[in-house]
Amino acid sequence: MKWIPDWVVYGLALGVVLWVIFSGSNDDAPPPPPEAISQEGAMLPPVSAFDERVLVQVTAPSSGVGTAFAVNDQGQWLTARHVVDGCSEVSLLVAPGQYVKATSVTVSAGNDLAIIETSQSPSPVALDTDSELRIGTYGYHVGYPQGRPGEAASRLMARSNMISRGNRQSSESVLAWAETGRTRGLMGSLGGLSGGPVYDETGRVRGVIVAESVRRGRIYTASPDSVANFIKASGVDLLGDRPRSFSPDTYGREADYARRNLQVVKVACSVED
Repeated sequence: MKWIPDWVVYGLALGVVLWVIFSGSNDDAPPPPPEAISQEGAMLPPVSAFDERVLVQVTAPSSGVGTAFAVNDQGQWLTARHVVDGCSEVSLLVAPGQYVKATSVTVSAGNDLAIIETSQSPSPVALDTDSELRIGTYGYHVGYPQGRPGEAASRLMARSNMISRGNRQSSESVLAWAETGRTRGLMGSLGGLSGGPVYDETGRVRGVIVAESVRRGRIYTASPDSVANFIKASGVDLLGDRPRSFSPDTYGREADYARRNLQVVKVACSVED
């Protein structure tokens, strides 16, 4: 065996150590997609009686926070019904310590969706409920998890049937996303992210966040059909802003941009005792 100088061996070892330290991905970037995603690239199939069932317990209204996003510049914001249902007062955070009260709230009868109205909404999203979705599509969920600015990355897995029990009885088709990354330091529940948008890689919003499963690492969003039908029934005119692309390396920065420009805002719900 040919003799190798010690300094070469030490140099190689040091190189490996440095590579391990500095080649790690940004904490905001998701790891490789989960193995559970099968048929990647296939079109998302239609609603089926065999779709996975997701049970959600709806409790009595209580004060709390959620997320909403602007769909036009006329003061209309889309959110999840359970974020605002039963609230005596709904407000949107538009600046540090400054809330604007909603003038009205419209909730969906059959889906976990709602419209909040205020005097203005300066930076609407580009909402896309028409384009087909494919298994494995990246999703970027933006809002206020645990009441603080935060976001999560995911891959689209399948359709699910979300069944609500308790204070509200309903059954609706939703999309199931497998979480692959989140804001650095954000642990546990993503509660407070409800009502926020899920952006695709082009920066278009493909749904509204309505539930999560912390144990399974799943985020659920209202189906595009449900969103489109509710928007139409509510008489809301869409006016999307120019979308900004998202990626596994940039979604943290783009999420900050969306919040900073009041495209995505925190919702505060107050319930009278």
